[in-house]
Amino acid sequence: MIKSVCGYCGVGCGIEFEESKLIGDLSYPINEGLVCAKGVSELHSIQTPTRLLRPKIRTSIEEEYKESSWEDAISLIATKIKATTPNRIAFYLSGQLMSEDYYIANKLAKGFIGTPNVDTNSRTCMASAVVAYKKIFGIDYVPVRMEDVESANLLIVAGANPAEAHVVFWNKVKKLKKNGLKVVVIDPRYTESAKNADLYLPIKPNSDIDFFNLVAMRLILDNQIDEEFLYKHCNDFDSYKKELLKLPKTKLLKRTGLTKEQFEEFIKMFYENQNTISAWTMGLNQSSQGVEKNIALINLHLLSGKMSKKGNGPFSLTGQPNAMGGREVGGLATMLAVHLDYNEENIAKVNQFWKTSKVPKGNGFTAVEIFHEALKGNIDCLIICHTDPIYHLPNRHKMEKAIQKIPFVVEINAYNNSETSQFAHLKLPATPWGEKEGTQTNMDRTITKQEILTRKSIDCKDDWMVFKLLADALGYGGKFAYEKPEDIFKEYQEMCKLSHDGHLDIYKTSYQELTKKPFVWGEGLFDTNEFFTPNKKANLFCVSNKTLSEKPNKIYPFVLLTGRTRDQWHSGTKTGFVENLKKFKPENFVEIHPLDGVEFGIKDGSRVWIQSPRGQIESYAKYNEGIMRKTVFIPITNKKINYLTDDLLDLSSKEPDYNHSVVRIVSYFQ
Repeated sequence: MIKSVCGYCGVGCGIEFEESKLIGDLSYPINEGLVCAKGVSELHSIQTPTRLLRPKIRTSIEEEYKESSWEDAISLIATKIKATTPNRIAFYLSGQLMSEDYYIANKLAKGFIGTPNVDTNSRTCMASAVVAYKKIFGIDYVPVRMEDVESANLLIVAGANPAEAHVVFWNKVKKLKKNGLKVVVIDPRYTESAKNADLYLPIKPNSDIDFFNLVAMRLILDNQIDEEFLYKHCNDFDSYKKELLKLPKTKLLKRTGLTKEQFEEFIKMFYENQNTISAWTMGLNQSSQGVEKNIALINLHLLSGKMSKKGNGPFSLTGQPNAMGGREVGGLATMLAVHLDYNEENIAKVNQFWKTSKVPKGNGFTAVEIFHEALKGNIDCLIICHTDPIYHLPNRHKMEKAIQKIPFVVEINAYNNSETSQFAHLKLPATPWGEKEGTQTNMDRTITKQEILTRKSIDCKDDWMVFKLLADALGYGGKFAYEKPEDIFKEYQEMCKLSHDGHLDIYKTSYQELTKKPFVWGEGLFDTNEFFTPNKKANLFCVSNKTLSEKPNKIYPFVLLTGRTRDQWHSGTKTGFVENLKKFKPENFVEIHPLDGVEFGIKDGSRVWIQSPRGQIESYAKYNEGIMRKTVFIPITNKKINYLTDDLLDLSSKEPDYNHSVVRIVSYFQ
């Protein structure tokens, strides 16, 4: 029996591999033997006929791919990199990489090639939370763990549907409800999560800041704030209060679409329950004001003093198995490594640690920005690893035009059928989950070792090995003399000592220890209410809803919401062909309120076009009385969804505004 960890969502369930089947690990503290339908079926992701098993190459995207040797493929990449300048090279990584893969890719790109343009698909899901945490606390730190919910009296879920996206965590929540835990769900859709809520608030899309500001006002006006905490441990409360109380209360409530009675019921629950955890994900993050939505919510914890105590705090949920690990190693274009920002002191530290002089002087292009620059002809070489940007980046027509302007595109992937592969020049077969080992960090800072469960496909290589071979070909082999993932992990552990006050204390565990049990980094960092700002106090910011997103109009009367469904994973590359997953919920549908269906002549189950100012896709209408009127929902399992979405970005986090695109729906036969 081999113990490992699931490679799907950010919960990171412990699993056991026994006689060609997977079961939940009863001894693993997070899931205690529970596992979702995706997790128990994960072995199928290794055996899929869509696997990429040989290097493939072509000189033009109009040509057919031909098989290549690894030697020729790596040599070609090195030649292309040497033929251009660092600022015209980009790496696009993934929350499905191991931390060791992430680390070596980041080190090679930033430390030796010298390009700052290293970003990850995690940019599109949690960058807004990262920026908000850093602005308020001084570091990127999630101060809540899943087990803390056991000590909470109230769980507020805003812009998230963990019943479908974080199934095992939500099962824990449902059990705790039997012991008295109260749950509030705030969402324009009556989701699977909302069905388990004690209070469901059907908020209008893009009015989250208004709602949280209203709650903050009431906390102050009802004298429900924790003055001792605010004056001892927070900055700028007086100026925050002055600005906040200028906002028009009646207008804020009207924009949320909630009644006074619904709002008062929430306030009553907030006051009556001492220990409160808030949890959120894409509904807040994926917005042109994603950072400010995060800030407005976290402010409630600072104002009420519901922080730094068991069962209290703001808990941002992540969707990918190692999105957190990517943040830690430096996989974002807006950081260096080990949570270090770009500044003169940190650049010098990193240069010294890596024994190089090529670390860039500042931030690189983020995910969407890489493609915006490509559209201008400013990117010569793009290396994509375990992700599918043509599928998941917004305004797909624009992204397709952009990638075709890049002279050399490399795709490192375990699978052969990505939407991006039709635009690549070179495809390299990487080992998937189950064929490789390494570490990953789940959404509550728990690091677990992923183990090899089955034999490695003959011509596939671990991602770290691909980057090592490239380093060798570029002449940097001496600085990348790793023989196994453990060697990389040990170096990364040492680098973690460079983090702010050594807070990223991964150096306290070992690779061997992780084989036996998980490790949680940064335990108790905020227990004394000392934060990582210059004066050790948390920052309060007064934010307001600037309504920057697209607004519905006569031509496009609906707001499009996007999200996951329980039993499928992203585009379905790994789950779409598994029969016991396909039977649960269709992959292609658009939810619409029945009254909107009648108004616009759309019948339940009918074939429809969904159109936005950027493009159109085909789907099937699905009546849902639980979705707000003039709002529609399409799951991200629809591979074409981003022909509709807007590439407007949050100015701070550079995260796209996926959940506020305007659309119209017309009958397919009109």
